[in-house]
Amino acid sequence: MKRGVLIVVLVGLALVACGRRGPLVAPERRLPAAVQDLAVAVEGPAAVLTWTLPTKRVDGSPLKDLARLDVFRREEPGEGPPRPAVASGRGVAGFERVAAVRVEEPAPARVEGGRATVTDAEGIEFGRRYTYVVLSVDARGRMSPPSNRATVAFLAAPRPPEGLRATAGDREVRLAWQPPATLEDGSPVPGPLVYQVFRSDSPDRPATRPLNPEPLTSPAFTDLGVRNDVTYVYTVRALLGPGGPVGRASEAVQATPEDLTPPAAPRNLSAVAAPGAILLAWAAGTEPDLAGYHVYRSTAPGRGYERLTAAPQSEITYQDTAVTKGRTYHYVVTAVDRSRRANESVPSSEASATVR
Repeated sequence: MKRGVLIVVLVGLALVACGRRGPLVAPERRLPAAVQDLAVAVEGPAAVLTWTLPTKRVDGSPLKDLARLDVFRREEPGEGPPRPAVASGRGVAGFERVAAVRVEEPAPARVEGGRATVTDAEGIEFGRRYTYVVLSVDARGRMSPPSNRATVAFLAAPRPPEGLRATAGDREVRLAWQPPATLEDGSPVPGPLVYQVFRSDSPDRPATRPLNPEPLTSPAFTDLGVRNDVTYVYTVRALLGPGGPVGRASEAVQATPEDLTPPAAPRNLSAVAAPGAILLAWAAGTEPDLAGYHVYRSTAPGRGYERLTAAPQSEITYQDTAVTKGRTYHYVVTAVDRSRRANESVPSSEASATVR
């Protein structure tokens, strides 16, 4: 009996073991995927790192709970390729953690538009070479494999340009500045500098990409990609040649382009006398920003005009009833646009009539 019972038990266990189960997933396949595009550049007295936030796990499933971004740094001795980055415990073997950025509250780092930007300025020295890697951490504390390695030679960049000036015009802003004389380490600038110009529409949202696709070789720039009546914020950075270390941004300046071009003068002004009034008419203007017209009158030809309209009128006719019988009046009309300046045209040709 005991042997029979034992057989039944073993068969039952085997049947249980053969029941359906979900697929086994290796723990490492649930980790956040490694960052693939970490990049680093020198900007002023700091190294600036940028990368795209991971959106998937190692197994390809969505990563919806990215919580933290850990940045690690190592000084590289001499020349040659950087040493491999190998995960070890909660970090990377041979690397020092220099930043832990919470995705929800990243300051002073920036996390926006699916990109992260971290500035590293502590404990680094000019003339040294540094390698960085990034680990991504989910809400359960699972860490990604190390990112690609990003290495930079930390060379002194130029100091910020000085005396940046912005002169606003009609749909343009002209910029000029003074080149810096020294690098961040105090040494003289060793050769010609080039420049990058940055523009934003708010002091609270600094631009991250230069306006000029190629670095400028002279300390001046005219921005033609602006709209009138919009305020823009500008900064300039100096570089030690194309691809060289990028200096810190200059002091910001603001400029507001505005419409300086008045409409054309009204054409075909006519004045017709009527009992107790003079009737005026003219051809309509064609400008898209035309606000209206002002009517002027004088009792002497060619001079001494006084405006009759309190505000620009949209009609292309006017009836002047404040007149005296037998007197001759002389009229001109101007056109006004909708700009903040309310640009006014030169006067039309004069038209005259005598009240009957």
